[in-house]
Amino acid sequence: MATTCSLISTLFPPFPSSPFPRNKPTTIHLSKSLHLHTPILFLLRPSPPPPTSSPSPLLPQLAIPKSLLLLCTSLALSFTLFLSNADAAAAFVVASPRRLQSDELATVRLFQENTPSVVYITNLAVKQDAFTLDVLEVPQGSGSGFVWDKEGHIVTNYHVIRGASDLKVTLADQSTYDAKVVGFDQDKDVAVLRVDAPKDKLRPIPIGISADLLVGQKVYAIGNPFGLDHTLTTGVISGLRREISSAATGRPIQDVIQTDAAINPGNSGGPLLDSSGNLIGINTAIYSPSGASSGVGFSIPVDTVNGIVDQLVKFGKVTRPILGIKFAPDQSVEQLGVSGVLVLDAPANGPAGKAGLQPTKRDSYGRLILGDIITSVNGKKVTNGSDLYRILDQCKVGDKVTVEVLRGDHKEKIPVILEPKPDES
Repeated sequence: MATTCSLISTLFPPFPSSPFPRNKPTTIHLSKSLHLHTPILFLLRPSPPPPTSSPSPLLPQLAIPKSLLLLCTSLALSFTLFLSNADAAAAFVVASPRRLQSDELATVRLFQENTPSVVYITNLAVKQDAFTLDVLEVPQGSGSGFVWDKEGHIVTNYHVIRGASDLKVTLADQSTYDAKVVGFDQDKDVAVLRVDAPKDKLRPIPIGISADLLVGQKVYAIGNPFGLDHTLTTGVISGLRREISSAATGRPIQDVIQTDAAINPGNSGGPLLDSSGNLIGINTAIYSPSGASSGVGFSIPVDTVNGIVDQLVKFGKVTRPILGIKFAPDQSVEQLGVSGVLVLDAPANGPAGKAGLQPTKRDSYGRLILGDIITSVNGKKVTNGSDLYRILDQCKVGDKVTVEVLRGDHKEKIPVILEPKPDES
């Protein structure tokens, strides 16, 4: 800018007979638009340069029109601004800080603090190419999970890892590790994996309590729906003490949390958090005709998950008692006009067979002879299979229970000693 002004002063020296008034100097206001970053030139009341003691002896006195002098000055200044860096003006732009409400700040903080605990799980299966007969490992599904402890244990749903020949776990920093299955509980749809990752990369999720939850309180779901990693959805608890069936065994899962937080395919195995950022459930299922979120999602309560994970980490399995029977569908029993669980089969080496429960069979003429119908266990009424499972979940292996059955036209009470599943013994 100084160079340009010096050039103008050299080309157009002062002269005494100027037609311009000398009492008011030329005022040239220059600014840059901070929003458009474009130089804007404002020229007000031009006047010649201040008088000097004597004219320049090197250049002749020129009678230059007022308009021409103004035009040259404007062009020179504009040319200088054009060549200058406009970023200097942008440095003065001060963006106003984004103002968030207190509840928004709490949500942002919750997401930032808990995202490092959520992982992305890829289920790989071995497939053979039909043309080349090459054996390939291809993804057959994906889901979510979360870090349980610093030892590298990852908790997720069993149906996320079912049928996998290999599993990959991706942490929040996008580092991927091979995962090994520690154990799983098909009846409650819970599985535990383990990765050999550095402890500084593992941030266990805070464990909460689900016994004191209330309908209407806010909840937050973090997962990887449709492969979109670390997605946050919010909602409220819509209902408590719901019951759903395990996708693997059909066994009922009690005390399930219902929420309207959006849960989509890929969210399975991810955490459901309360407003304090504590784990209160594992997102496991949705009720939807289309397969996408319809506002009815279900989470396994953390109080149920806690006991299962502890057993899986310590023993690699969950020891759950059984009666050792196969029973008829509830609809079939209802058609008979009775209430209870109809025993279809009671293997002789199982606890029910050892105790003397009678299965359903046919006589020598092919006529169907109904087996025992279980009406209560330990005095608790049994009307369907869910009731029976619910009672057994409160028992332990080795417990002696009293099973009341309807045999023919009379009732009997039979003591049975509960045993673990054959594949868990």
